Amino acid sequence: MILVRIVAFALCGLPLFNSICLAGDEKREAQFADDISKTLVIGKVVRLESEGKKFLSLYTETEKTTSKGIVIILHDLGGHPDQQQLIYALRIFLPEHDWATLSLQMPVRETGADKNEYYALFPEALARIQAGIKYAKESGEKNIVLAGYGLGGLMAAYSLSERAGDIEALVTVSLPAPDTDVKTVQTLEFIKKIKIPMLDIYGSLDIADVVESARDRRLAAKENPGYRQVIINDEGHTYLHDEGLVVKRIYSWLSHVMSGSPSPK
Repeated sequence: MILVRIVAFALCGLPLFNSICLAGDEKREAQFADDISKTLVIGKVVRLESEGKKFLSLYTETEKTTSKGIVIILHDLGGHPDQQQLIYALRIFLPEHDWATLSLQMPVRETGADKNEYYALFPEALARIQAGIKYAKESGEKNIVLAGYGLGGLMAAYSLSERAGDIEALVTVSLPAPDTDVKTVQTLEFIKKIKIPMLDIYGSLDIADVVESARDRRLAAKENPGYRQVIINDEGHTYLHDEGLVVKRIYSWLSHVMSGSPSPK
């Protein structure tokens, strides 16, 4: 199986194999959707369409008649829009602080696929994010924020570097900066192109390329006055001890940024 994946990835640059390389694991997505639909308690299932295919999204409205805006949430590698850890907390608790959420199913590979095999899915991820933005605008939301965790944060940064319109702010949690020769996956170059407010959160015990690239990310964003980086001490990539602190940092930062006040220290 490993050899098959290596060969398939090597063929991604050949036109004959583009359709294979750009396609995610639809059966895996369908299983996620089926499981979530059976157990969903808070929020509602929304089937969005991108490139002629339907995909799962979860919309959770605020508890008040008006909202400050909507946060489009992108999960980590191989995950889903109701994923524990962190994604579920974000989509549930942000609406309690007047932010609606739309958690998207991003394209996935088969179980066990390496992160390098996800990079060919970035154009599909961009199309899904655009579908989410369209839904948010049609729902009457004026302030649209992207929030991505892990690979979802990298997909969000890629999306903004390709098409920056309609997004007011970006939140990334554990944003990776992979050492790769893939020209379309260059975290620091993405950050340099981002001019909107950006919150960059990571754990002090996070995965190596997240921690080791923290200074480089700050330098890449030095011309963006709305950039802020926050380290969560004693937390690893999964934020098992205090995911609530991450959520609090996010909605607190959003409240200041959207009100025009200085970002909280």
